[in-house]
Amino acid sequence: MPFLSKWSEEILSLLRITAAFTFIQHGTQKLFGFPVEMRMPFELMTLNPGLAGLLEAILGPLLLVGVFTRPIAFVLSGLMAFAYFMVHAPRGFWTLANGGDSAVLYCFAFLYIAAAGGGKWSVDALRRRTA
Repeated sequence: MPFLSKWSEEILSLLRITAAFTFIQHGTQKLFGFPVEMRMPFELMTLNPGLAGLLEAILGPLLLVGVFTRPIAFVLSGLMAFAYFMVHAPRGFWTLANGGDSAVLYCFAFLYIAAAGGGKWSVDALRRRTA
């Protein structure tokens, strides 16, 4: 749709902000039991919820504001690919059945953001304008 192309930078920013905001909730759930209590106990020296929760809660807000967007999005994309293959894929092929649909969507949304950047409404874009 040609009329949307003039808004591509703003839409990219909205994708980054929305994905990061929903992603942060996974980290805060693991670390603080907020907004919903976690079913498994938090153990810092584990991959899940420990390391994954820390990455989600620390890198998520940085992605939300768009600072160091490309490398952070790349790391989070890898985290989601790792999560999918370690946790969800062994439960079966279909993402709806194995519970991995959000991991797959986050993985590819973050991979796209890593390639495209943070968009017009990001700290990275602001730094480029003022440099």
